[in-house]
Amino acid sequence: MDFIKSIEKEHRIMLRFRNHPRIVQTTSPNIHVGFNLDRCYINMEFASEGTLHNVISQQFRGRPMPEIMIGRAARMILQGLEALHSQGYVHCDLKTANVLLFPSKTFGEPWDLKLADFGLSKEPGSDSRSSLSGGTPQYMPPESLGPNGAKMVGPAVDMWSLGCVVVEMFGGWPEKRRGCYAWRLPGLVSPVANDFLRRCMAFQPSHRSTAADLLKHPFVALQRGPMMMTMAPPRPDQMLQ
Repeated sequence: MDFIKSIEKEHRIMLRFRNHPRIVQTTSPNIHVGFNLDRCYINMEFASEGTLHNVISQQFRGRPMPEIMIGRAARMILQGLEALHSQGYVHCDLKTANVLLFPSKTFGEPWDLKLADFGLSKEPGSDSRSSLSGGTPQYMPPESLGPNGAKMVGPAVDMWSLGCVVVEMFGGWPEKRRGCYAWRLPGLVSPVANDFLRRCMAFQPSHRSTAADLLKHPFVALQRGPMMMTMAPPRPDQMLQ
């Protein structure tokens, strides 16, 4: 059954990245399948703080999060993506609902973030020409459009999705245009945030920065101080150029 295969893949990936601080951890060496295959589940650590989507919708109620907080969250997500990409994995369904929050073990951080839900992920050695079927449309890159989805599934898919996640933390939302989604920012962001988003959301996959490169970007630097909101963000149609 496809559902069980998806759960098995998710569990394999969690075991592969056991003890990584930015990947959600399984608490069992095996998946659990019901007697009549009526259920299948993985035991995982409990995300007591919920998801990033919960924080955006309930705590901030769609209002922009502080930019410093967004940069720190983006850094933790990038750390998880860099771990996956460096070993040949692609998440393929990165979104705020798949970023789990845990009580922080780091001084000065409100939470620890971990990536979750690897049921659609591409594993190393799998067919790189596989399509992006099943992912969340609002977070899918332009190359996923069409009946066959992406011709080549690679890390650039996750980088586009990260850009969508960051825009959402800024209070942005997706608008459907000509069969695809463009994310709209509600207001001004700093020049450094603007540059970070452009590097994530370049139209051509080959023009997007890697997770390793963006971990060096000043937007996610731990030493960053408060920044003024002085520059208009790119329009959604500009992000797709």
